[in-house]
This record gives sequence, C-alpha cells and structure tokens, in this order.
Amino acid sequence: MSSFSEQTRLSAPVDDTAPTQDFVLDHQVQHLLRRAHQRASSIFLTVLADAQLTPTQFFALARLHETGKLSQNRLGRMAAMDPATIQGVIRRLQERGFIERLPDPNDRRRMVLSLSPLGKETVASLLSDAKRIGGEILAPLPPEEREQFVRLLKKLV
Repeated sequence: MSSFSEQTRLSAPVDDTAPTQDFVLDHQVQHLLRRAHQRASSIFLTVLADAQLTPTQFFALARLHETGKLSQNRLGRMAAMDPATIQGVIRRLQERGFIERLPDPNDRRRMVLSLSPLGKETVASLLSDAKRIGGEILAPLPPEEREQFVRLLKKLV
C-alpha cells in the first residue's frame, strides 16, 4: 500500500499553466546551441552568398578537398550527415558540376566521389572566406576564450 503523500501526489491535478521557477529558456543549453547555430548559419550564408552553397554542401566539398576520393557513405559519416541528407547534397553538387562519381579502383561494384576541376577551383577560392567565418562566429569571445570554446565544442560532438 502506498503512503498518503504518494496517493495525493499521483491523484492531484497537474497545473500546466503555472510557471516553472527553475526553467528559464535563456539559460537552457539546447536553446543557446540552437541560437548559436542560427547565428553561425547566418554568418556562413552572408560570407559565402556568392558561391550559392549551403553549409552542408560546402562541408561535403571541404571534406572531399581534405581527403580526396571517398564513397558516398564514408563522406556522409565524415561530414556528420545522415544517409538521406548526404544523398541529396551529393545529387545537387553533382548536378552543379562540383563533384564526379568514379569507379572505385579497388572495387568495381562501388563508386567513389571526387571533386571535379570546378569543385577543386571553387573550394580553393572559398577556403580563406571559410576561415573568416570561424573568426566572425567567435568574435564576441575574447581571444583567450576562443580556443577553449572550440575545445569544449569538440568534447560535445
């Protein structure tokens, strides 16, 4: 048999309209991360507006620039994109002529992705702007906190 206080607590109506004293939206990490993501995306889109690339498209191109040829599956994992997202990203980049699908020299049943000459030229021309984006995102932090912030973000991901 449960105690009176347990019975009362279980049967007492919940007042969903009462403000929660210990929940302040502006102090919630999930809300702050969402707002930081919005700010970062806005800066990215402003700086790289002429390239007409989304952040996910640029990140896929940048990862191919770093690694060379990759399977679509591996590129998706290395760029932190789920299979459906990377599939759409690759299709759009291929349509625009930034990447090529080539037979895998080690497994003829598989295709690998590679930057096309246009893709290589585009990424090379955007790298300095991409570095500047990071600086603009971190600009509100004092210089001594920037490395610490990035280090902490890496722990979260």
